[in-house]
Amino acid sequence: MPEANAKLNAFPVFMRVEGEAVAIVGGGEEALAKARLLGQSSAVLRIITDAAEAELLSFIAATGAVHIEAAYDAAHLEGATLLFAASGEEALDRRVAADARRLGIPVNAVDRPELCDFFTPALVNRAPVAIAIGTEGAGPVLAQILRSRIDRMLSPSLGALATLAASFRGAAERLPKGNARRRFWSDFFAGAPARAVEAGELSQAHDAALDLLVSNAPAAGHIALVGAGPGAEDLLTLRAHRFLMEADVIVYDALVPEAIVAMGRRDAERLPVGKRKGCHSKSQTEINALLVELGHAGKRVVRLKSGDPLVFGRAGEEMAALRDAGIAYEVVPGVTAAFAAAADFELPLTLRGVSSSMVFTTGHDLKGNSLPDWAKLAISGATVAVYMGRSVAAEVAGRLIEAGLSPDTAVAVVENASLGNRRRFHGTLADLPSLEARADLTGPVMTIIGDAVAGANFERSEPLAAHRHEGVASTAAEGVEQ
Repeated sequence: MPEANAKLNAFPVFMRVEGEAVAIVGGGEEALAKARLLGQSSAVLRIITDAAEAELLSFIAATGAVHIEAAYDAAHLEGATLLFAASGEEALDRRVAADARRLGIPVNAVDRPELCDFFTPALVNRAPVAIAIGTEGAGPVLAQILRSRIDRMLSPSLGALATLAASFRGAAERLPKGNARRRFWSDFFAGAPARAVEAGELSQAHDAALDLLVSNAPAAGHIALVGAGPGAEDLLTLRAHRFLMEADVIVYDALVPEAIVAMGRRDAERLPVGKRKGCHSKSQTEINALLVELGHAGKRVVRLKSGDPLVFGRAGEEMAALRDAGIAYEVVPGVTAAFAAAADFELPLTLRGVSSSMVFTTGHDLKGNSLPDWAKLAISGATVAVYMGRSVAAEVAGRLIEAGLSPDTAVAVVENASLGNRRRFHGTLADLPSLEARADLTGPVMTIIGDAVAGANFERSEPLAAHRHEGVASTAAEGVEQ
């Protein structure tokens, strides 16, 4: 464990460089890397080299950086605010560092920490917001890893939001100090203005900020219908993760793994509304009412749904209830199980010359006296992804074969798509009824049917035929004959 009183040897500061000269000595990769980093600022770049490589010359031409095309001389440093020794030659870098100290210019020598007055951080740029990560030169790779993680957490629109905030700073100062002012900024950065900026509606964001300023009332509630993906945490979208980190309440279904729920704000209230086959802790009507109640209470809510909320997630009913109640909401798409299952099998859902369309359906669509319209698409070559179809596998197979789909049509089956404990099976439509007797398949099952399935990688999958249940198979066959 690090010491509680551990002290920094390099203190982080932000230095004004607008309109100031920043010099870089060198003409190769090291100089180009520093030029690109400084190119994110409003400094005037001065690149000193008589041997610039082609990429650096292209950068200079594209950005208008000043190029002193001459062998290095200390006179070239006159007026510089900062200096980077990036020649790649130790002797020259030492000479540059010595000249800089003599002239009182802070210097950074690339990959030579003993010569550095300062270190360049790994930078997350959301101008005017910047996050700098440093390791005092001890671990540049670690700094880059941390930068990547932080970059994923922050909305690309954060800079625009900060710029808008700056324009309201004077007006906000006129609010009473204390709770009123804090509430305004909290609602500004986490409420309607922030959501409007995220959507690219800057005019709407400005109006929303004015409303907050005038009313100074608590922010209205907001519901995000978020796709949690098929189960693997790293398939959650960046936007979904940001909403989870901002949520006051997380309302989640039973199929959403605890690991994903745990990615939310630590102090967020967690409300399970689990809906599994044959076991509903809350009816859809009760869930709708709960979301409306939380919205009216001014809560920021994430409604987590397995996969994508718009694919068999009953999001339509929830959106209708929220619209009727005047509650603001938005949808964050997720990776639906069909895509995860296809990825697990390296399976092309569309294949040139074989299948150019696909169908998302549930096995229960084949119940009833008439075939759904999509059955005709399956027969004409569409790839069919069947959700929640294990218990009606025999009926699915029988009805499709009866409608004219070949019993030899390729089939891929995945239990727990995307997860480490996934199981993969392959076979034909004639083998599909064996699923119905598989009591060992307790996780969500996705079935993909179609000629494009033949292009999958079956090396790590088991054959369905090896588990074929004769009683179920014969029943399906009898159904076909009838």
